[in-house]
Parts: sequence; C-alpha cells; structure tokens
Amino acid sequence: MKHLKKIFVAVMIVLGISSQAQDSNNPWAISFGVNAVDTKAGAAGGHNSLDRVFSQPYAVKDNWNILPSVSYLNVSRYVGDGFSFGLTGSVNKIDKFVVFDPTAAGHDSRGYIVTNPGDLSYYGIDATVKYSFMEMIGSKWFDPSAQVGGGYTFFGDASAGTVNGGLGLTFWLTENVGFNLQSTYKHSFDDGKIPNADVVSHMQHFAGITFKFGGKDTDGDGIFDKDDACPEVAGLKEFNGCPDTDGDGIQDSEDACPDVAGLAELNGCPDADGDGITDAEDDCPNEKGTKMMKGCPDTDGDGVADKDDDCPTVAGAKDNRGCPWPDRDGDGVADKDDKCPDVKGTVANNGCPEVSEEAMKKLNDYGKTILFNSGKSSFQKQTYPVLQAMTAIFKEYPNSEFSLEGHTDSDGADAMNQKLSEDRSGAVKEYLIEQGIEASRLTSKGFGESMPIDSNKTAKGKANNRRVEVKLIK
Repeated sequence: MKHLKKIFVAVMIVLGISSQAQDSNNPWAISFGVNAVDTKAGAAGGHNSLDRVFSQPYAVKDNWNILPSVSYLNVSRYVGDGFSFGLTGSVNKIDKFVVFDPTAAGHDSRGYIVTNPGDLSYYGIDATVKYSFMEMIGSKWFDPSAQVGGGYTFFGDASAGTVNGGLGLTFWLTENVGFNLQSTYKHSFDDGKIPNADVVSHMQHFAGITFKFGGKDTDGDGIFDKDDACPEVAGLKEFNGCPDTDGDGIQDSEDACPDVAGLAELNGCPDADGDGITDAEDDCPNEKGTKMMKGCPDTDGDGVADKDDDCPTVAGAKDNRGCPWPDRDGDGVADKDDKCPDVKGTVANNGCPEVSEEAMKKLNDYGKTILFNSGKSSFQKQTYPVLQAMTAIFKEYPNSEFSLEGHTDSDGADAMNQKLSEDRSGAVKEYLIEQGIEASRLTSKGFGESMPIDSNKTAKGKANNRRVEVKLIK
C-alpha cells in the first residue's frame, strides 16, 4: 500500500504537464481509484455464473471487498478509431467470500452466504482492449465503453489466469479529466471454489479519476502539433493553429498587412476612408478618393487631385496646378497660347482676329493708289497717307502674314518691268517694316507686266495695271 501511494504521487506530477486534447492528440491516459472484488459470481450452486451476477445482491458492505485507499492503477494508450490498449494493476484484501450453502444459517433467499476466508491478499494484473462509444453517439462528455482482455490474479496462496470482459462509463469533467466507473467479470481458468487454494471467477468493480496526457503542443496554443498548421507559432483553432496578429479574421499567412486590422476584400489591409484603396497605397488615406487619383479626391474632375489643385472647385489645367489658364481677351484661347492675348480673335487663328474680306479689300484698294516716281521704286510724296493707312490695317492683325505682289504696265522691256515690280513691292515691304510691322509677317515678289487687270492701250488701263496687290498667307 505504501508503494501504491508513491505511484499516486508520481502520477499527479506527470499530470501537471497535461493539457486539453482529444484521445488522438493525448494518446496516454492514467486512471486510479478504488476497486471492489465480489466473489458471488464464482460461488458454487445451482445457478449459472450470469444468474449469480445479476441475482438479487447483498448490500455492498456485505459481499464487496473494498480497501479504503487508492487500490488500482491503469495506464492505457489510444491506438485509433476509438480503441485503446491498457494495463491495470490492482490490490485488495478478501475478507468477504460468498459461498452457496442453502442449509447454512445466514444464507440469503437463494442459498448464498458470506464468509471470511482469512483476510486473503488479492493482486491482479490485467491487459484490456477497450472501445469507446463516445464518438459514435456524438457526445463530448458522456463516454460509455466496453472492454475485453485477460490477466493473472493472485488470490491468497492461489493464482490463475482469467479471461475478462466488462463495461465502463466515464464522465469527462474537462477535455482531459474524467470520473470513471467500470465493472469487469473475470472468468478464472481454475475450476476449484476453495479460498486460498483456488482463484474463483469474480466481479471486479472500479471507480476513479482518469487523466489524458501526452500530446505535444510546441507553441502552447492549445492545438497539438499534429493538427497545427503553424506548430512553432501560437495561433487560433479556426486557423488550424496559425496566428492572426491583428485580429481581423484573416490569418497572418494570407494577410498582406498582418500587424494592422483590415478587410478581407483588401487581403487584410486597412482602408480608413472606405474608398477601396488600402491605406498603404492611398495618398489621401483619410479622404475618400478614386483609384485614378491614388485614393485622393478630385472635386472639380479636372484630373488634378485636390491636394495638388490650387483651384479645387474649378476645373483647370494639369500644367497650371488645376487652375484654368487666364484669357484676358475672352476669346477662348488661353493667354499662354494666344498670340494676340489682348485682342479678341479666333481659336483657328491662335487667338488673333481673322483678317476680314473688308480689310483685304481696303488693303488692295490702297495698293492700287500707291504712286511711285516714274520708272523708279521711290514713293511720291502724296502717297504716304495711303501707306500709313495700310500700316494701321496690318497692325490690327499682328498674327497674320501677307504677301506683297508688284505689277507694272507694258511700257518698257519685260526684264526691266520685272525688276521694277520686284523693287516696288520690296519698297512697300521695307516701309511697313520701318513702321513696326514684323519682317517675318511679310514677303514680297514681282510679276512685271505678266498679270494685267486692265488694257495697256489706254492711259487709265495702264494706271490700273501699275499696282501693288496684298494677299493673305494662310
């Protein structure tokens, strides 16, 4: 008994390392408690063994042999599919032995009587194969079982082998601690029925505590390594033992932002402003924006994010920081592109006014009245007002380009007339340049007498043919 108490202390130390598990995770189990031996099943008489087992029993105190201490120890190993294999060692003292003697005083109504065979020692070592019905019935705490096996029993000075079979019931108080009850019928191979000389068939009942242990949980997360997808890192059951550091419901291995709680649709990354763009990729994480603007708003829709837009409520140009370009003359052409920013013009003419037909008619009417000294390219004095009027018209259209074309009458040689027409158109060009007209806007050429507009047979016709025409270059 002293040694059994030492075993009990050692068992309690071992159990200190146990943790929650199922049988497949914690394959080892230790049970200990008290046992009771009832010899009524082996009593000689006119009834078979089962009849004797289930007949009206004596009170427990009358025919059960019980030691008032820990009197059995069982160690078992789960092998799978509800089966486990175990060894049980038990001790007892037999001071109540049931015999069948209907003639003796003190027998019960069926002829059984309890005797004291002399406080015989009882030792049993038994191997069992047990099957648990707990998984079959779908319970997590109510665990009925059946077991078969065999063993060897020492009964006083006698000993013999037995074939065993029984039923058990365990109530699991936690996932690895349970209270168990078991009754086993041990059929002896010894045919005798004499105490201290034979080992009679008997019933042995057990009541005790069972502990499961032996599962390995490296990271201590309550999920055993064999079922833990992340055995080195503490995790959660719903993720098979893998962690979810930020607690957003997405395990770290699938979380693009494992340290910050986020959204499943964004692979676990946060989106503070709810615009569908992760904060890490959002240039404006606290303002709802668009993907085109990298998460920033664009109130006026001009393609410039409000944070970069100097005019966030008015659509403008990207190259002017989101503001519209100024247009001083209001002709729809921005000053930066308007070659006539202070004169209203047309888009087609780069913001400058189009030269009207009326203006062109005036220029050509003036051109017909330019008077040159005979045979020369110099102007007569009275023609300067005409040249000044033409200059004013040219200045009204500062972006337009013109061609000055000189013509003569038929008097004189062709070559001389050709040169004279070139010189006269060139003289008009030089005068206009001197008056502030850009040279790049003017070209001059001469056509001599080749393009008359009137007859060269009359003085009036010749006067009409001597002219400078103005053409608009488009």
